[in-house]
Amino acid sequence: RVSTMGAAPSKSSSADVPPCEGGRAAYEAARSASSNAESSSCPVPEEYRGNLGVYNVYNTKIATPTSGDAAGGGAEAQNAKPARRSWFGFGASALDPRNNMPTEPAQARAPGQRRDLSTARETSTIPKSGTGGTWTYPSPQMFYNALVRKNKAEDVDEADVDSVVMVHNAMNEDTWRRVAQWEKLHRYASGHPMLLRFRGRPDELSPLAMLNVATGGQRPFDRHDWYVDREGREVRYVIDYYFNEEKAGTSEQFDVVVRPALDSVDALVDRLKMNIYIGCAALGIPCPVKTFTGSREDAAGEDALS
Repeated sequence: RVSTMGAAPSKSSSADVPPCEGGRAAYEAARSASSNAESSSCPVPEEYRGNLGVYNVYNTKIATPTSGDAAGGGAEAQNAKPARRSWFGFGASALDPRNNMPTEPAQARAPGQRRDLSTARETSTIPKSGTGGTWTYPSPQMFYNALVRKNKAEDVDEADVDSVVMVHNAMNEDTWRRVAQWEKLHRYASGHPMLLRFRGRPDELSPLAMLNVATGGQRPFDRHDWYVDREGREVRYVIDYYFNEEKAGTSEQFDVVVRPALDSVDALVDRLKMNIYIGCAALGIPCPVKTFTGSREDAAGEDALS
C-alpha cells in the first residue's frame, strides 16, 4: 500500500483477476459522479480562499495565508532548505524531514526499472484549498517510485502500474464524493468544501476499525485522514478502505467507509444527523433533518456509519 493522493488498492489473491474491471472507464465513472467537477475555477471568495495555507501531495505546507502567493508556494516554500539528499539517486533530490517524502515529484526511472512508465498526471475533480483549481494525481512513474521508496515494489508487475493508478484515482474520486455528501449537512455561505490536505495512516487502526476487528470483522487494508476546508475551518474526516473478496476484479471490490472524526461536538451532531437521515430514507418517511441537501437515495447509499 502506498499513500500518495489516496489509498492504493489491495492486490487480489487471484493471478487471473485484473486490477480493476473497466480500468479508465471506472475512473471516468468516478469522476462523473463527483459533486464538484470544476477544474479550472474556484467560486470561493478571497476571504475564505487559502486561509489555512496550501499543502502539496506529501502533506507539506507549501504556503501560508500571509505569503501572498498561495498557488505558487510563497516565501516559506521558496526559502525552505531540504535537510538531506535522497539516497535513492533518482527523482527528487531531497527528502523533507517533516514527512520523509520528496520535496519535489519524482518522475525519473527507478533503479532496476525494466520498462518506461507514463509521467502524465491526471487532474482530479477534488477542489484544492488555497488555489483556484483541483488536486493532481501522481503519474504512474511517481506512483511506482513511491512503491520503490517504501520497499513495496517487489510484488508489483510494472505492466500493471497504469491500471493500479487508475484504481487509485477512482477510489479517491469516490472518497471525495462521500466526504462532500457529509458536508451537505452544513450550509455554506458561498462556495463549496475543499480538500486542504490528507495523511495516510495504514498502520493505525481507527476506533471503528478496532471495534470491527475485535468483533471478528475484516481489517481495513488502509486508513486515511482527510482535512477539509469548511469556509476557513479545518475539519478532519477518517476513511477506512476494505477489500471485498466476493467482488474481486470488479469496480466494486473496494469498500470505502467515510465519517467525520469525533474532534468536536459538531462532528458528533453530524453523525447523529446522518444516522437519522439514513434511517428515515430506509423507512421511506420524511426526514426531520432539514440542513441536508442531498437526495434520500444518496443518503441510503451512504453506509459510513454502519
